[in-house]
Amino acid sequence: MISLRRETEADYRIVETIIREAFWNLYVPGCTEHYLAHVMRDHSDFIPELSYVALADGRIVGSIMYTASKVIDGRGEYLDTITFGPVSVLPEFQRLGIGSMLIWKTIDEARTRGERAIIIYGHPKNYCKFGFKSSKDYGIASMDGRFPYSLLVLELEKGTFAGGRWRYQESDVYNVDADKAEEFDKTFEHKEKKYQYSQEEFRMSSRAFVE
Repeated sequence: MISLRRETEADYRIVETIIREAFWNLYVPGCTEHYLAHVMRDHSDFIPELSYVALADGRIVGSIMYTASKVIDGRGEYLDTITFGPVSVLPEFQRLGIGSMLIWKTIDEARTRGERAIIIYGHPKNYCKFGFKSSKDYGIASMDGRFPYSLLVLELEKGTFAGGRWRYQESDVYNVDADKAEEFDKTFEHKEKKYQYSQEEFRMSSRAFVE
């Protein structure tokens, strides 16, 4: 049986371990997402009310975390948005709908909170089923003015971005210090870093843009 609840402080290390297992060697040899989660909780942009864990028969097997973000127009005016990531599920519990449960639950929570939109970087094949669309459909570019293939938007309040030209600014917590992440990883059981084909797919999709 799968249940969801908000993350508590007692969950922190368990969640970081789950994130490490889920992302290890997926996008690059090793990963830094578990360190991101570690530092995110102390960052001013972290939204603890939207930090949820998934439990299978009482065991934590997945999690999702959110931060504040924003979009900025040409006059320097901005709208508040939110961003999730990392979202993770232990490999042996993947493809059972647990990640989807976490996303749907927090989308509903975000609407209840009055959030206007969720903006993420992610592969469209994973997120279009939740209603995410290309950022270009809403006139939202990255800070360099381009429209990344992986920049996706879920408008929670219809018409939020109508008629505007925006640039997306995510929290600076996502600018992970690689050296500090490496040191943090040493506090976990050793895992081998290696290449796998998913890293090549990630390299291609992360360098693709919508014209």
